[in-house]
Amino acid sequence: MGSNSVGRSGNCPAPATYIILLTARDDGPDLVRGLEAGADDYITKPFNRKELRARIRVGLRVVRLQQILADRVRELAEALTRVKRLQGLLPICSYCKKIRNDRNYWEKVETYISEHSEAQFSHGICPDCFERVVKPEVHKMEDSREKP
Repeated sequence: MGSNSVGRSGNCPAPATYIILLTARDDGPDLVRGLEAGADDYITKPFNRKELRARIRVGLRVVRLQQILADRVRELAEALTRVKRLQGLLPICSYCKKIRNDRNYWEKVETYISEHSEAQFSHGICPDCFERVVKPEVHKMEDSREKP
């Protein structure tokens, strides 16, 4: 039930453990050694069943709180990573508006932002571009159809 440490793979948390030392030794130095060796709590023999159950419930609460805390830390780390991705100076081409990414390649603004955030894009044509680009193209097509 106890500590949340990183597992062997380096990225998966190990199962939480909470160690209760059940011992016949009630000598102070022995108990201190047991706690320093990694036990989270102790109970001496002969033990009272109600006390043992109560200490196990405490251990379960501690493990649950550790898991909640580990989850929050992970969520905050992920959020910080997302914030850092969209922070700072973005090199952008003055002509085509492509952005230079971290690998020094130029890519569309939409691609860069999609990879570095949860934003999704839909495309349309603004009124200025419609008047400046689309309308003249439509007129050209219409003119070319009229000419035999």
